[in-house]
Amino acid sequence: MIRRLAILASAFGLMALGQTATAQGAYPNRPVRIVVGFGPGSGSDIAARMIAEEMRLALGQPFVVDNRPGASAQIAASHVAKSPADGYTLFFTSNSSHSVNPHIFKKLPYDPIADFTPVGGVAYFPFILAVNANIPVKTAQEFVSYAHANKGKLNYAYGTPAVQIPAEALNRLLKLEAVGIPYKSSPGALTDVIGGQAQFLVVDLASAKSHLQSGRLRALAVTTSKRSALAPELPTIEETLGLRDFDLAAWTGIFGPAGMPRDVTDKLSSTLLQILTKPDVRERIIGIGAEPTPSDAATFTALVRRQLELWGRKVSDAGIQPE
Repeated sequence: MIRRLAILASAFGLMALGQTATAQGAYPNRPVRIVVGFGPGSGSDIAARMIAEEMRLALGQPFVVDNRPGASAQIAASHVAKSPADGYTLFFTSNSSHSVNPHIFKKLPYDPIADFTPVGGVAYFPFILAVNANIPVKTAQEFVSYAHANKGKLNYAYGTPAVQIPAEALNRLLKLEAVGIPYKSSPGALTDVIGGQAQFLVVDLASAKSHLQSGRLRALAVTTSKRSALAPELPTIEETLGLRDFDLAAWTGIFGPAGMPRDVTDKLSSTLLQILTKPDVRERIIGIGAEPTPSDAATFTALVRRQLELWGRKVSDAGIQPE
């Protein structure tokens, strides 16, 4: 009897192990949430919904976008960081939560490195230096000369810390002596630059696109290290103004909570790469004003660390003190 019980216990143990392995290998076997730190209709939200639908088609389970805007994506980041690391809660985010916040807030409810598992990069939303179209300048060099000739008379507008940092860094490094005016969002900042209340701004190309096409706004340069495929005619800040190590843009990517299983991370990462190489997906991302930048987990991890350091230097250049 004892021997039979031992055999039965062993059999049940092997069955349990097999079921566990099957459950792990079957990821995902229920809906997955993708938390977004910005509201519906934002560039990040649109891209996240696009990726969620493609993930559903590829992996056979719903991927549901959960918008949790507020506090420059801190609310969403904190929520994901505290979620179970099982692959069923993901974070679609940008440089706001992982590159900017750590340098402009004295205390965060999360650690951008220790609390997350990078899955992969999605896209860049390039930033541009743009001016009111009535200002008599055609290039960034002409704008700097114009600003020097009008010191103390120019204003720049900004809608988020992510665009304030490059604008104020340029302001200080180039000795423009312009005054920064804060707005609740980029559309408000754009409206006042077009209206002449402010003369220039740094803004993402997607938000400025219609105003550039109408001729009410003039783009002078991109703030990335390389020219953007979305506007190849625009020189970089380094090309036109000689400022080295200027590579600021709104990158986007996907994370899970820290400690996510390697097989789950690898499956999500490889699926994301496959999705982002599809021509129709790339065209749709370009259509919202972003530049596809697919990368695997290891490459994305390196980018996140590099950008965290780079934005820290630019916050220092801008003289912005954490609050």
